[in-house]
Amino acid sequence: MSEGFPARPEPPLVLAISECLLGTEVRYDGSGAKISFPHRVLSELFEYRGICPEVAVGMGVPREPIRLADIDGVIRAVEVSDPAGDFTKPLRHYGERVALELGDVAGYVFMNGSPSCGLHGVKVYPYQLGKLSGAPDRSGRGIHAGAIVARLPQLPVEEGLRLHDVVLRENFICRTFAYAHWRNLCSEGLNQVNLMAFHDRYRYLLMAHSTEHLQQAGRWIANLKDTIDTNRNGYLPILMAGLKRTASRSGHASVLTHLQCYLKRDLDGPARRELAASITGYRRGEQPLQAPLALLKLHLGHRPDDYLRYQTYLDPYPEVA
Repeated sequence: MSEGFPARPEPPLVLAISECLLGTEVRYDGSGAKISFPHRVLSELFEYRGICPEVAVGMGVPREPIRLADIDGVIRAVEVSDPAGDFTKPLRHYGERVALELGDVAGYVFMNGSPSCGLHGVKVYPYQLGKLSGAPDRSGRGIHAGAIVARLPQLPVEEGLRLHDVVLRENFICRTFAYAHWRNLCSEGLNQVNLMAFHDRYRYLLMAHSTEHLQQAGRWIANLKDTIDTNRNGYLPILMAGLKRTASRSGHASVLTHLQCYLKRDLDGPARRELAASITGYRRGEQPLQAPLALLKLHLGHRPDDYLRYQTYLDPYPEVA
């Protein structure tokens, strides 16, 4: 299975990131925002490429703060003190230009709440006749972030503050390594053989996150026939959408149950019962996921199985100290 197949990417992967999250003092008030990003646990996995769109479009440091404003039904990035100071087009155009330069990055981390870089729930202020006309709602997305996502919809993205949550962080890391692996596959020449090999490696990881998307991927491959050159980008959206869903306990338990079947004939009675009991304990919430995973890896170390050995599920991204 491994012959002629690109190796999984090794850290550090290149990660685009809002410059302020690196601690650089580029915010409107001359401050940084290093505390809003978990540097210690990610520094060995990623090499950072800092980007500050507001500075890049000439807004300076310090500067008049901007906000998202709903003006006549159009969301704009305007100065707080004077909505005539409109930076919407420069920020959008800069984002579109940057998107063309991110071919080597595996993901992008944005500054939460920012009218230029926020991904989720950015405050949008209603305006009428050029004046603030009510309380904001949290329905917005930063102008620069929106341009990046529109141009690169499959690129893994997240907000720095959300990455302090271990579940969201692991999900994001998993997606960046899968995205980078796909990029390596395409750079070496995509064909039906290596596409099937790639899908086989990600089958159980995708199952843990979303059986719906696993089924979609299977149907897409089954209908591919000889049109891989024209449909080469059809698989990645399914994979990334599926992996974006947080893997559930039942999803993990289902995958573990499938994987144990590959080892049943090689294990004696006590070993089979121990593994089954560990999976059941995890399913019930009595054990952490690492308990049945460690048993599976232990048995695979003594009884290698070529198919399981390449399963990304067992090692979705490199472990770092």
